[in-house]
Amino acid sequence: MGDGVDPLSNFATVNCALCYHISKSLFGKSCSSFASSPINSRIPRPVPKPLLEPPRGTFTVGEDLRQVRIEKLDRIREAGINPYPERFERSHTLAEARIAGEDLQEKIAEALAADPEADTKALRIPVKVAGRMVLFRHMGKLCFGRLQDAHSQIQFSLERGKLDADAEKSKESYNFFRKITDIGDFVGVEGFLYFTKKGELTVSAETWTFLGKALRPLAGKHVGLQNQEMAWRQRYLDLISHQDARDRFKARIEITKTIRNFLDQHDFMEVETPILCGTASGAAARPFMTHHNSLDMEVHLRIAPETYLKRLIVAGYDKVYEMARCFRNEGMDPSHLQDFTMLEYYCSYWNYEDNMDFTQKLIQHVIKVVKGSLKFTYGDQELDFSGDWPRLSMRDLVLEHSGIDFEDYPDRDSLLKILDEKKISVENRDAGRGNLIDQLYKKTVRPKLINPMFLTQHPKDLSPLARANDDRPTIVDRFQLVVNTWEIVNAYSELVDPIDQRERLQDQAEAKAAGDDEAMPMDEDYLTAMEYGMPPISGWGMGIDRFTALLTDSQNLRDTVFFPLMRPIVEASEDEDEEGAEKSES
Repeated sequence: MGDGVDPLSNFATVNCALCYHISKSLFGKSCSSFASSPINSRIPRPVPKPLLEPPRGTFTVGEDLRQVRIEKLDRIREAGINPYPERFERSHTLAEARIAGEDLQEKIAEALAADPEADTKALRIPVKVAGRMVLFRHMGKLCFGRLQDAHSQIQFSLERGKLDADAEKSKESYNFFRKITDIGDFVGVEGFLYFTKKGELTVSAETWTFLGKALRPLAGKHVGLQNQEMAWRQRYLDLISHQDARDRFKARIEITKTIRNFLDQHDFMEVETPILCGTASGAAARPFMTHHNSLDMEVHLRIAPETYLKRLIVAGYDKVYEMARCFRNEGMDPSHLQDFTMLEYYCSYWNYEDNMDFTQKLIQHVIKVVKGSLKFTYGDQELDFSGDWPRLSMRDLVLEHSGIDFEDYPDRDSLLKILDEKKISVENRDAGRGNLIDQLYKKTVRPKLINPMFLTQHPKDLSPLARANDDRPTIVDRFQLVVNTWEIVNAYSELVDPIDQRERLQDQAEAKAAGDDEAMPMDEDYLTAMEYGMPPISGWGMGIDRFTALLTDSQNLRDTVFFPLMRPIVEASEDEDEEGAEKSES
């Protein structure tokens, strides 16, 4: 803090409410200057017993501290100050103030280079900034605080004799600030930028404005969101307390912006398609269902935007894409979420090989912009996205790692028999042949795939929307980009033959009726659109959450989503929480 003092080491001392309870318990009375006493940093800090039991799992020091802040709220109002004012006009955001500080530093250096005795006070830059106060420390007649927003931080200082021309009023303003503000409050300060003796950019406040009272103390460095589950539940506290969380979501925003810019520059058009659908088509997945009251019909939350984007291809839009929120009522683990963001695009007149070339350019471009290098570390694994990525067939990889050539087993029963003989277990034994092959691949091959590679030549019955290969009709023109055991991209040369598509959807419908709840249903509306004619097409889908996790070294997709869906605390027993945690790590 001011002149090099680490404010986080004294986080608990600056919470006025906590100081009040400690001093009262030790000395029998409150002590307004106790927080500044050197002894304070060495005394154990008991946590006051809550007057009201807070919800289990939430982060709070206690209802008594909340009550102290409410009393301060009353004192603010009694002083004629609105604790929640309508607005505050800033001259600079905190980031802009820091940029101005860099300019000031250059001007000061130039002035001193020309004249070592130069008076640089005239170079001071006036600013009016605001933010949440996350740190505070006072030292008699001088105090330092730190304001924070989503993008930056800046230090400010208050001097007891510089807040008003009248010395007594200046003292009253200074003391009032100390007594009624807490960590977490929103404050505005107006003054001049300067540098402390230790070189810390600081706003020397000439006036201050109270902008919003926080009734609960923030989680600090030592008592903060150490429980990862609670970081997901109370993301706002995670973002306030941790720079790495703010950096992670800043990266996610940069990733989506860079992707959009790249696609826009290559003449793709961003569109929107329905989330509520009559048929859950576009992928092999179990849908969420709900009831539409006005239309009195059952509808599905979309599992993919694919068939609607292809309808737009039918309509004549050559290149389309969507950042689509999708929903799949399936298992949850660190690499899967039931509601997630999917980028899908489709391009007329491309085949899947054109698409592979474009995919590599797009992904490499995004990584260069966001990471600065095509080589980076995820966990303890070094990943290299440079050069051309290998293109390997699913059949060859499965044969290499399992000893099974799935083309020798043309139906589900024969394939299931060889899986049993090889003692390879699968989760869904009722699945059709295509999904059994997919489970075999995920069990034996995918855990070994680290650096980026294109998986190609998938079996036809695993890919009901992909175009069959002209030379080998049992496989499709499809690829997946796999990195560090995760599927990042799934892409096809799209099936545009409506007769072939009808036959494959019929096979899927029969598999669904036989118990494969991830098989696709018949979609007559999409088939009708296809019969109006489609050009050659290739497209793909990519999970934005998963791609963000890869680029931000996040081990769980919930780390990349602002507000992931969580079971309500009041409905979950401790045993259920432990069981859920075990499942999430499986």
